[in-house]
Parts: sequence; C-alpha cells; structure tokens
Amino acid sequence: MSNTLDQIEQPCHTSEHPCDVIEMLLTPTDRDLGGFSVRRLLPTAGRKMVGPWIFFDHMGPASFPAGEGINVRPHPHIGIATVTYLFEGEILHRDSLGSVQPIRPGDINLMVTGSGIVHSERERPEITRESHTLHGLQLWLALPEAYEEADPAFHHYPSGQIPSLSVAGLTVRVMMGSAYGVTSPVRLFSPTLYIEADLKPGQTLRLPDAAERAIYVAGGKIRIAGTEVPEHAMAILSPGQEAVIEAQEESRIALVGGESVGKRYIEWNFVSSREGRIEQAKADWRAGRFPKVPGDEEDFIPLPG
Repeated sequence: MSNTLDQIEQPCHTSEHPCDVIEMLLTPTDRDLGGFSVRRLLPTAGRKMVGPWIFFDHMGPASFPAGEGINVRPHPHIGIATVTYLFEGEILHRDSLGSVQPIRPGDINLMVTGSGIVHSERERPEITRESHTLHGLQLWLALPEAYEEADPAFHHYPSGQIPSLSVAGLTVRVMMGSAYGVTSPVRLFSPTLYIEADLKPGQTLRLPDAAERAIYVAGGKIRIAGTEVPEHAMAILSPGQEAVIEAQEESRIALVGGESVGKRYIEWNFVSSREGRIEQAKADWRAGRFPKVPGDEEDFIPLPG
C-alpha cells in the first residue's frame, strides 16, 4: 500500500534525563485511507532505514462493515522482501508467481521481489460478507546487492512455526533472526532482527542487541532510560547501548534492526542501490512489461504522476 505521511522528528532528551540510549523519536501523522488508518514510520527525512528495514507501516485497527474491506489492486515491487504480519483480520495475497495465500494473525508472509514481482492484497468473500477488523504491520527489507536482482520468491510461515517464549515473565515472539536463545525459521538475506512482545504495566524487557535497532510501540506506552515512548512512536536506539524497556501500561512492541545494507533509492514501490534501476522499473510498469497476477489480471495501480 502506498501513502505519503508527514513525520515529526524529536530530539531525544528530557529536562531530567539525557537520553543516550535513544537517538531519535519518530512520530507519524495518521491518515485515513477510506476507512482505515495507516501510520508510516520509515522512511522519513531524518531516518531512511534501520539496518535493512526501509519501510514500516502500521495499518489499523480498522473496522469494516459487511461488503467492505481491503482491496489493493495489483502493483509491482523490486529490490526488497516484503514482510506482512497481522494482529487481527485476514488479507488474501496473490502474486505473479501464482501464489494465493490467506494471511492470518501470527503468520508471516515473506515476498522476495528481487528483479520484479506483482501482487494484490484483497479479502476472501467469506471475510467481506461479515463485519470485520484488520490490524497489522507491513514492512519492507532492502535486499543486499547480491539479491537485488534475484528471482522473485514467496514464503509463508504459519503462526505455529514462529518461536514464542517467555522472557522475564512476558511473551516474546522472535519473528526474524535470533534472540533470547531461539532462531526464527524465516529466511534472511543479511543480519536481520524482528521481535514482538506484549507487556503488562510494570513489566520490563532487556532488548537484544543489533548493529542498528528501533522499537515501535504498536499499543500502550513504554519508558526507556527515563524517556517515555508513547503509543505509535518509534524510538531509534543508539548503537552499542544496553536498552531496557518498562511498560507504563499494557503495551505491544515491535523491535526491528540488523546490519545496514548500504544506501538505497526508493520511489513508489521500487527500491534499489542504483538510481537508474528505479527509472527502468517505472518504464517497465508503464509499458506493461511486468508479469500479471493469475486470477487478478485485469486490474492494476497506475504509476503515480
């Protein structure tokens, strides 16, 4: 899904506590996209990426009456792996490889776009005929140069395959990478970290280390080194600093990070280490040279502008 959101970047300090652990707080502006809210944290003018993560959207929670729902027409991508994770609801994924996969809460969809893929995000009739809710995260990983032009691929990981464990009395899921002694089965292309945790008021969690890290508060409110991180804010963490979070109320957090893959250009749905590759992808989409999505061949999103 494409949308442009304004970002508020705040220097991280309070009058009482210098915040060495946090480099920056990002707070998105919410926009309504015809019945549901999207909050974009990455990329922003002050921070383009965190490790390999170049795009971070929080959608919903959105409530749809019967007969309505998510209906994203076929659109292209290059140079990334998309990661879709739902808290509530369901999305029907289709792509030009012929994949047809309902995404449900707790599952991870990893779509490797490589040299180019087209996909749509809609809903099954069984879902749209009833009132329903959709809530989740849509993230993009910039692929290392060695994989930027790889053959596209699609991987689906049901919820039961994602490691879940108790850490200091709270539940943590290791979605990608390794943390707290467990390793996710989700495919990696470079050192990458993605975890989720639910905290009750007063609970604390020591965050795993990574070359670059950012923590997003999907719900609730937390505190790090004396600084409050409110709901829907993202804290960019300083490298090499120990970070412990404390929940000020019932909270859900997502931590993303990993090693940088280098500078990337991004325009619309296209990401590349080479600016000229973006222009080629735009021309290819405009000319109809991308593959079609079987079962969803007629509709598409035009190139903006």
